[in-house]
Amino acid sequence: MASNVRDAQLAAQKNQPLVDDIRLLGRILGDVLREQEGEAAFERVEKIRKLAVAYRLKRDAGAGRDLDRLLARLSGDRTVDVIRAFSYFSHLANIAEDRHHLRRRAVHDRQGHLQEGSLALALQRLARRGIEPKRIAATLNRAFISPVLTAHPTEVQRKSILDAERAIAELLAARTPTMSARELDANESLLRARVTQLWQTRMLRTAKLTVEDEIDNALSYYRATFLTQIPILYEEIESALPGHAIAPFFRMGQWIGGDRDGNPYVDATTLRTAFVHQCETALRHYLTQVHELGAELSNSATLQPVTAALGKLADASGDTNPHREDEPYRRALIGVYARLAATLFALTGTEALRHAVTPSTPYAAASDFLADLRTLADSLASHHAEALVRPRLAPLMRAVQVFGFHLATVDLRQSSDKHEAVVAELLAVARIESDYPALDEAKKRAQLLAVLGDARPLRVGASERSDAYSAETLKELAIFEAAAEMLRRFGREALRHCIISHTESVSDVLEVLVLLKEAGLVRGTLDDGATAALIVSPLFETIEDLRGAAIIMREYYALPGIAAMVVRSGAEQDVMIGYSDSNKDGGTFTSNWELYRAEIALVQLFAELGASHRITLRLFHGRGGTVGRGGGPSYQAILAQPPGTVNGQIRLTEQGEVIASKYAQPEIGRRNLETLVAATLEATLLQPTRAAPQSFLDAAEAISAASMAAYRALVYETPGFADYFFSATPIREIAELNIGSRPASRKASRRIEDLRAIPWSFSWGQCRVALPGWYGFGLGIEAFLGKGRGRSDRLALLRRMAREWPFFATLISNLDMVIAKSDMAIAARYAALAEDRKAGRRIFARIEEEWERTNAALTRITGERHRLANNPALARSIEHRFPYLDPLNHLQVELMRRYRASRRNDPALDRVKRGIHISINGLAAGLRNTG
Repeated sequence: MASNVRDAQLAAQKNQPLVDDIRLLGRILGDVLREQEGEAAFERVEKIRKLAVAYRLKRDAGAGRDLDRLLARLSGDRTVDVIRAFSYFSHLANIAEDRHHLRRRAVHDRQGHLQEGSLALALQRLARRGIEPKRIAATLNRAFISPVLTAHPTEVQRKSILDAERAIAELLAARTPTMSARELDANESLLRARVTQLWQTRMLRTAKLTVEDEIDNALSYYRATFLTQIPILYEEIESALPGHAIAPFFRMGQWIGGDRDGNPYVDATTLRTAFVHQCETALRHYLTQVHELGAELSNSATLQPVTAALGKLADASGDTNPHREDEPYRRALIGVYARLAATLFALTGTEALRHAVTPSTPYAAASDFLADLRTLADSLASHHAEALVRPRLAPLMRAVQVFGFHLATVDLRQSSDKHEAVVAELLAVARIESDYPALDEAKKRAQLLAVLGDARPLRVGASERSDAYSAETLKELAIFEAAAEMLRRFGREALRHCIISHTESVSDVLEVLVLLKEAGLVRGTLDDGATAALIVSPLFETIEDLRGAAIIMREYYALPGIAAMVVRSGAEQDVMIGYSDSNKDGGTFTSNWELYRAEIALVQLFAELGASHRITLRLFHGRGGTVGRGGGPSYQAILAQPPGTVNGQIRLTEQGEVIASKYAQPEIGRRNLETLVAATLEATLLQPTRAAPQSFLDAAEAISAASMAAYRALVYETPGFADYFFSATPIREIAELNIGSRPASRKASRRIEDLRAIPWSFSWGQCRVALPGWYGFGLGIEAFLGKGRGRSDRLALLRRMAREWPFFATLISNLDMVIAKSDMAIAARYAALAEDRKAGRRIFARIEEEWERTNAALTRITGERHRLANNPALARSIEHRFPYLDPLNHLQVELMRRYRASRRNDPALDRVKRGIHISINGLAAGLRNTG
C-alpha cells in the first residue's frame, strides 16, 4: 500500500508541470472568453464542463439529464461559442502535452535513462549484441526509409490555426523556472495575444480545399520541420557513428498532386503545380541559408588562405565590391546565391526575395549546387575553420543531398480499372483489340506482352481516328507525359513510383507498363533491353487481394523479360499493402493477420528473386491515423513486422490529423522521424530470422476466421446496418465539410462497400465507438478459447503470444488503446439518433456487447483490469483531455438532431451546420489519431 502511495506521489510530481501548463493555458482561454463573449458565456462553458465531468467520471445519470436539458435550450450562437471554447481547449491541451513529452524526455536524457524508440537506445542495443558501427553504417547506406505525406478527405486543421498554435508552443517552451516574474508576465502577455488570435480566427474553411491548397498545406510541414530537422537527425546519427559516412537514406515522399485514385481534380496540371511549389519551397530555404552563411563567413584571406577551388569560385561570382575584396567566402556565396536565384526563376518562374548582385546561370542539377557547397566546406576544413562548417553549412549540404531541387518524391497513383479503360481505348482505336475488357486474364496478358514487345506506340497520330479518344483517356495519358517532363526537369528522385490501387491480377501491372511506354517512360522492348523509369508498385488492399499478392507477383516475374527489365531499371520492387480497405473488408484482426501473411509470402518470393536476380523488395505500408486503418505507434508497428520484411527498406504513409500531431512542432517532428530510423535499425539487425512458432500461427488463423465472420455478420449481413451507420454517426455532415478535395464516397450510394475507408473510420472515431479498431476481436477470442477442456491451455497460449510475439503484442497494445479511447456511454447518445429506433437499439446492443467481450478478452490476455496500465503517458493524456472532449460530443449530438429535423429554408440552419463542423474539428484535434 505504501509503495502504491509513493508511486502515485511520484507520478503526480512528474506530471505537475503538465498540470500547471494546462491550467495556465486554460486560464488564459477563460480570460479571453470572458473578454470576447462576456461573463455569462464563461459561466455557461464551466457549467457544461462540470456536468460532462460528472457524467463521465461519476456515471451520474442525473448530470446527464441536466446536461441534455441545458444543451437543448442553447441558442445556435451560444452553442457555437461553447463548441469553439471546448475545441480550442483541446488544441491547447495538445500543445501542453507535447511540451511535457519533450520536458520528460530531457529529464530522462540528463539522468541517462534512454527512451524506447530513441536512436540512442537502438544503438545501445545493437552494441550490446556486438554489432559494430561499421555494420550499422553499411546498413544505413543500403537503407531506404521514407514517410509519405498524403492528402486526406478528413484532414480538418487550417494552416492559420496551425501557425498560431506553433507560436503558442514556442512561447510555452520558453517558460523556465529561472525566468523572473517580469519575464513570465511578458511571456504570458504574448500567450494571451496568440490565444486571442485563435479565438478571432475562423476555425473552418469557407470553401472546399483544392488540390493546390492541399499541396501548400503539406509544404508548410517542410518549412516548419522537415527542411531543418532532418539534417539535425542525420547529424545525430553521424555523431553516434563517428568516422563513418552516412548516405542520404532518409527521404520524404508525397502523394499530393499525383494521387488520382478517386480524385477527379488531380491531373497533369496539378502534378506540374506540385513540383513547382515543392521546388520553390526547397530553393527558398536554400537561398535563406546561403544568405545567412554570407553573413557568417566573414573570413579574411589576409588572415587565412583558401583553397584554389574556393578562390576560383569567388572569382567567378562577379562580385567587385571593394569592401569584400579580401573575403573570398562571401564573394563565393554571392555567386552561389545568384545561381540559386537564377535556378529558382528557371524552374518556378518566381523571383528571389533578395536580388542577386549580378545575373547568373542556373544550376543544371542539385549536385552542382552541392559541389559548390563542398568547395566551401573543404576550404574551411583545410584552413583551421572546420568549426564554421557544422552550424549551418553542414546542415545545408545534408538538406541538398536529401531534398535536392524536387524536395520530395511524388508518387503517381490510380485505380487499376482506370488504367484498364485507357489501355482498352488505345487498343480499340489502334484496331488491335475491339473489346479488351472482355478478354480472359490469359488473353489479356498475351495482348499486353505483345504490345510491350513492339517498339511502336499504340497511340495513333493526328487523324480522324485519334479524335475517338475520350477526355478521360487523354487526361490519363497527359499525366504520364507530365511525369516524363518532371523527371527530365528535376531528376530521378523526383518521381520513383507508379502505384496501382486495387491490384487484382498480373494484367493490372502490365497495363501500367503499356501506359508508361506510351509516354517514353518504358524504353526498349521486353525482348530487347527494356528499362522502366518508374517502379511499378501494385497496391493490394482487400482481404482477397492480400491473399493473392505473392501469387500475382510470382506470375508477373515469371513472364518473359520482366525480371531482366527490373534489374536493368535498378533492381528494386516496391509492393504496397493497404490497411484501410482490408480493415473495412474483414475487420481489424483479420486485416492485420492477412497483412502479416502477405508480407511473409512476398519475402519468401523475393528471397528467391534476390538470389537469382539481386532484386530488392521494399514494402510500402498504407497506414492511416486510426488503429482501424493501421494506425498506432510507428515504432512498435515496424518492430511487429514479420522477420525479414524490413531489411532496411520501408515506406509508410502519414495521414490526417496524425500529420499535424507528429510534425507541426519541429522537435516533436524530429523525435517522430527518429523513431522510424531506430525501429528500422532494430527490425533489420536485431530481429530473429526464425518464423513464429506454428502454434502461434495456427491460433492467429483460428481467431482471424471467427473475428472476420463476426465483423462481416454485423457490417455486411445485418439488415439496416448501413442506414444505422448513416444516421448514428456524423458521416453525412463530414461529407459536407470543406476538408479535402476528394469525395468521401466512390459512388453516389449508401452502400458500405462504396464508402471510402477513411471517412468510414473517421465517422466511427467522432462518435467515440471506433468500431473498425476492435469489432470482432472479442468474439474471435471467445471462439478460439471455446469451453470445457483445453480452455485454460489455450488462454495460456494467448498470454505467451502476447509476451513473445511482436505481431500479437502490438495488436493487443493497439486494441488496448482504442478500447480506452472509446466510450459506450457517449456512443449511446449517437445511437439514439438512428431513424429506425428499434433497429438502432438492436444494432447498438450488439456493438456494446462486443465491446464488453473485447474489453474482457484484453483483461484475460494481459492480466490488467484497467486499460492502458502499461501506457501511463496515454492514460495521463486521456485523464487530462477527455473531460473537455466529452462536451463536444454531447453538443455534436444535439446539433445533429436539430440539423436533421430542420427544414431546408430554416434561417438557423447555417449556424447549426457550422457548429457541427466546428465540433468535428475539435474532436479530431483532441483525439489526435482519427483520420
